[in-house]
Amino acid sequence: MSLVDVASGEVVELARADGEIRDLAWSPDSAWLAWSHPDGPQLRRIRLARVADRTVTDVTDGRFTDVSPAFTGDYLAFLSRRGFDPVYDAHSFDMSFPFGYRPYLVPLSATTPSPFAPSAEGRAASSARQDEGGEAESAITVDLEGIGGRVVQVPVPEGRYSDLRAVKGGFTWLREPLAGELGEDRDQVGGEPPRPALDRYDLLKRTCDEVVDKLDWYRVSGDGTQLVVSDKGTLTVRPADGKPGGKNGDDTTVDLSRIRITADPRALRRHAYAQMGRRMRADFWVEDMAGVDWDGVLEEYRPLVDRVATADDFADLLWEVMGELGSSHAYVYAAPWGHPASEPVGLLGADLSRGEDGRWRVDRVLPPESSDVHARSPLAVPGAGVRPGEALLAVDGRPVPPQGPARLLVGAADKPVELTLDGGRRAVVTPLRDDRRLRYQHWVAGCRSRVRELGGGRLGYLHIPDMVAEGWAQFHRDMRREMRFEGLVVDLRANRGGHTSELVVEKLLRRVIAWDLPRGMAPITYPEDAPRGPLVAVTDQSAGSDGDIVTAAFKLHRLGPVVGTRTWGGVIGIEDPHRLVDGSHITVPRFSFWFEGLGWGVENHGVDPDVEVDIAPEDWAAGRDPQIEEAVRLALAALDERPAAAPPDRATRPSRGRPALPPRP
Repeated sequence: MSLVDVASGEVVELARADGEIRDLAWSPDSAWLAWSHPDGPQLRRIRLARVADRTVTDVTDGRFTDVSPAFTGDYLAFLSRRGFDPVYDAHSFDMSFPFGYRPYLVPLSATTPSPFAPSAEGRAASSARQDEGGEAESAITVDLEGIGGRVVQVPVPEGRYSDLRAVKGGFTWLREPLAGELGEDRDQVGGEPPRPALDRYDLLKRTCDEVVDKLDWYRVSGDGTQLVVSDKGTLTVRPADGKPGGKNGDDTTVDLSRIRITADPRALRRHAYAQMGRRMRADFWVEDMAGVDWDGVLEEYRPLVDRVATADDFADLLWEVMGELGSSHAYVYAAPWGHPASEPVGLLGADLSRGEDGRWRVDRVLPPESSDVHARSPLAVPGAGVRPGEALLAVDGRPVPPQGPARLLVGAADKPVELTLDGGRRAVVTPLRDDRRLRYQHWVAGCRSRVRELGGGRLGYLHIPDMVAEGWAQFHRDMRREMRFEGLVVDLRANRGGHTSELVVEKLLRRVIAWDLPRGMAPITYPEDAPRGPLVAVTDQSAGSDGDIVTAAFKLHRLGPVVGTRTWGGVIGIEDPHRLVDGSHITVPRFSFWFEGLGWGVENHGVDPDVEVDIAPEDWAAGRDPQIEEAVRLALAALDERPAAAPPDRATRPSRGRPALPPRP
């Protein structure tokens, strides 16, 4: 880690880390520096450096995730995810740790007591520095020996905390709400996502108070007395002492409309181009750029930067430059420009066509899926009851034109509209903003029905659309029921990737070794949610990233044959996009993958199926799915060779009756 010594202006190197250094924090006297150092996936330690002699000391040992260090008075505060209070899952036999974080303090001096410990005065000891607000300008005293053993927990409930910062007299943090990843736990679909609150801990009073109930982000002034709070684009400056500044007029709203910015687009793009080059070099998955002369590539394309005219042109250029690295997941998002798009067309969740009489009729109404709030069917709601064959005559009283009803439904998403149907019947429905999930659930139901039919009712079917929250939800939506069948078809086609493949594979690796036979209930496998018999995977060229990985894991674990076509071939993962100065964003391929038996070969190639089966255009046109058909055939053949695990016959239970006693002598 290189930085500028704020006292001398000298550029110094304090430490080298095998990953990204986060949360740099200076002591008030600028003599000490603290940061969060990576120790591996989900593990980070707090390190402390004395700038004068470059001494680096570990404050924590890397067992947990320790972040957000901040100097506050005689203490170094930080957040740590080291709470382990499990909560039972609502759907499957599982437990998780949804909170985990608490703030912690480290007394910097060996003679400084914990602020929460009893003292001879009958109250928690508070140093003079804390009595004065904790921001004295004098040099702080740090005893490095034994500092890791002086960590004390701040007495607040376990929570989801982030972004701890020092303020006068204490410290603040964001308290994140516990919320579903898909937003389905909100009071209404499309409702505002929950936002964090801002808490302040007073070290003198040993109290924790909520300062702001909802906000987007915040910063602290240099002297620790003021907070800058951003709330939906409104910037407010308020006291950091936690008092309701709105009542005494201490809050100040910053008028952002007065800001005027003038920039030369070419200068911005030159800077952004250099940013992209540096960021890629710093974070690319291997230091030597996998043998690519990155500096040479940058120089080769640099003359084109001044020749592009729009944000889209510049994004195209970055795509070409980053493409020289031959890596997946090197994405570019153009800077926004131009006029905003028009309101989306509200969708009815149905197929319509124009008949010979010129009327638009309903050909099919997609059935709803009650377990997916995004898969509602507007025309199938109680009271509407629109049936196939009915003609749609008008929308909100306006006749449907020959081109169809789409233009009448612009801006109607998630808003009630009145439809006029045959015979003048009227129905009020609420169109969808997006009918992808509705059509997806209908497609899954169709695939499951086909597997049931072809498999004679012996096989279950699960489709996993991605390896993030939606895919995890879909996997569990029918997992318990589908694993009760003798065999299971696992459909990975068009899997969009993510990071949960290892969790999916853990469930698929389970094997039935026992049975629980409660009275009056169906037998239960042990472990629960375990496949009873053979597995067959179906994959295709649209399964990528974690979709590649789960397919490879299926083969490497020999869970069963893989049917379909070769997968996408992109397994070098990314984190969140990086914003460049011109407003464009890029992603950096950072997390490479090596597989036992496959080496580095999945990237840029994919995973080959065991049985190659493609879907030809004529198959699509006829509604055939030869990949599913082959998967079912293989699953049934495997059942013939190895029957599924079955519960024991209760009649074979042992007798617990008292045996006859031997005759008396």
